[in-house]
Amino acid sequence: MKNFLSVESPIGTLTIAEDGIGITDICMSSETPGTKIQSKSTQLLCGAAKQLSEYFSGKRETFTLPLSLHGTEFQLAVWKALHNIPYGETKSYKQIAEQLGRPKAFRAVGMANRCNPILIAVPCHRVIGSGGSLTGYRAGLEAKRFLLALEQKYK
Repeated sequence: MKNFLSVESPIGTLTIAEDGIGITDICMSSETPGTKIQSKSTQLLCGAAKQLSEYFSGKRETFTLPLSLHGTEFQLAVWKALHNIPYGETKSYKQIAEQLGRPKAFRAVGMANRCNPILIAVPCHRVIGSGGSLTGYRAGLEAKRFLLALEQKYK
C-alpha cells in the first residue's frame, strides 16, 4: 500500500507517493501513482513536500530523499545517470547513452526518461535533444521550460 500527498507547485498540483521505504512517485495530479494508494500525510511525504518547496523557491539544488525506484536494469541506470546532471545544466539523450556505454541507445534513454516515476527529484527535465531542442516531458514542455529557467535563475 502506497501513501500519497498532493501539493501545489508553480507547474501545477503534484502527487507525491511513498511505500514506507522511499519516495516512489512525484507526478502531476492527473497521473495516478498506482492502484493501491491512500491519502495519508507521513513524515516521508512531508519531507518530500518540504524539499520540493525549497527547490521551487531556489533554496535547494539537490534532493536528499530516500527513493524506492522500480524499473528495468537499463531504466535504473538511466535514472541514476540523471542524478549526475548538475543543477542548471543539461545533457542530451545521446550524451546519456554514451555515458552508459551504449551510444546508439539514445531512443531507449528517451523511453526510460518518459518512464521516470519521480519528476523533478530525478531530473529528467535536464535532458534535451542533441541540437538543444526541448523534447518531450511527461508534465509538458511548458513545465520543462519553467524548471530549466528556474534552475538558470538560481544557479
